[in-house]
Amino acid sequence: MARLPKGVTFSMKIRSGYDRVLTPDAIMFLAQLHRAFEGERQRLLALRAERRKRFDKGHLPDFLPGTAAVRAGEWRVGPIPPDLQDRRVEITGPTDRKTVIHALNSGARVFVADFGDFNSPTWDNMLEGQINLMDRWTSAMEYIDPAAAKRYALGQKPAVLIVRPRGWHLDEAHMKVDGRPVSGGLFDFGLYVFHNARTALAKGSGPYFYLPKMESHLEARLWNSVFVLAQSCLGLPLGTIKATVLIETLPAAFEMDEIICELRDHMAGLGCGRWDYVFSFIKTLANNRAYVLPDRGQVALSSAFLAACSTLLIKTCHRRGCLALGGMAAQIPDRKNPEANRIIIDKVKADSGRDARNGHDGTWVAHPDMVPVAMKAFNELMPTPNQLYVRREDADVGQKELLEIHPGTCTEEGFRENIRVGVRYVESWLRGRGAVPIYNLMEDAAAAEISRSQIWKWLKFGVRLEGGQKVTRSFFNRCMAEEMKRVKGEVGAEAYANGRFKEAIAIFKAMSTSKTFESFLTIPAYRKIM
Repeated sequence: MARLPKGVTFSMKIRSGYDRVLTPDAIMFLAQLHRAFEGERQRLLALRAERRKRFDKGHLPDFLPGTAAVRAGEWRVGPIPPDLQDRRVEITGPTDRKTVIHALNSGARVFVADFGDFNSPTWDNMLEGQINLMDRWTSAMEYIDPAAAKRYALGQKPAVLIVRPRGWHLDEAHMKVDGRPVSGGLFDFGLYVFHNARTALAKGSGPYFYLPKMESHLEARLWNSVFVLAQSCLGLPLGTIKATVLIETLPAAFEMDEIICELRDHMAGLGCGRWDYVFSFIKTLANNRAYVLPDRGQVALSSAFLAACSTLLIKTCHRRGCLALGGMAAQIPDRKNPEANRIIIDKVKADSGRDARNGHDGTWVAHPDMVPVAMKAFNELMPTPNQLYVRREDADVGQKELLEIHPGTCTEEGFRENIRVGVRYVESWLRGRGAVPIYNLMEDAAAAEISRSQIWKWLKFGVRLEGGQKVTRSFFNRCMAEEMKRVKGEVGAEAYANGRFKEAIAIFKAMSTSKTFESFLTIPAYRKIM
């Protein structure tokens, strides 16, 4: 390829094909974004750490006194494009070519192409994902499955494409500008918007994004500044880029109005990032003995802090004129077991129906087979494109409701399942797969994060499980050894021996038993795939 711009280096060779994405102009654009915003990104990450120290000392998240006027004010967001008005069913998945085609053809209104939690950020995954999304807009997209000798092609009415870049906390370590790694989120966003914004607009859509993992409205302000500069550089009118923000951290739940306000020219809606939200609840209050959650499977979507967040999100979004998206039904079909499959379908039906009845404008699924299930529920309960008219003025959600713990028990089976799910997910992630089917659920990074954070907290406070067993380090070690024998039987001896289980066990064990709580499992794990 051409000579790299001054100050830009890559640790990986830009092999044939990748130069289609990493063009000189695209690299210059990424470098411009990095130089403009890296300082502020680091400042905001430092603010996260300071806030975390206050939580560790017993302070609880609450609404900000200094932004009360924003919450009380009567203001609304800018216009939402026509193809984002009806989002009743969205499907999410990684950006490999087969998944992209299947998801776009699934019948869902929206496909969320995920460079974040459903992806393992290997260099090949990130670059090939960009190529696949470019092909969605610029060529007849197809995929030949070598195993089945079957051809898959893009249909006539594909889902609206929304791209989820990585969060502010993650680097793209393979690219450095002036000696520093670039932001993973800016890398994902920058390449996609640079190559596809104009083409998407010409084809009646636009550059649309899901923004993950934010913890404050100041982080939303940074994204807004990124959008403004990107639109200026690309000659796009202000407000062309549209963003949906995932409320998947506990601190962000207290700043929904402020986040919408910061992005109001670019705002399309907010979404409930349910499983990451559970992880964030545990993490934010990790050192607070009063907030110990029961087994993950007992943290129901219909009650306590999850229900409160969902209701407040609907009320806040609809007041401001933007859409309120529900969370993801992670169930995947069991085609070999009709009875199990019926139970799975009933769960998705109930989940989607709950979202629709509560006033959400759409819901997420993780598998194409679940699209018609969720679609039927929403079609029956939401005959209009959305439910912006549902204002939820009945909802009175404050700090108490957003911190309410789900009733339930801490069990040995839940503890052991956390070990199995966590290790199996990390092992797959190390091999380059970020969307992992485990026990009839399509798991992403949140599964491993919940699993290790729950174990960490139960260990820290010596929780007594149902039946009397106290959670100790020796109990954890015994369970780890026993559950890995079970996992070996589940995946097969050959797959276990040839996989990366040794590394996965070491990472998961270290993160679950560390002296202090580490913010993200994926940061140390990333070093293993460099």
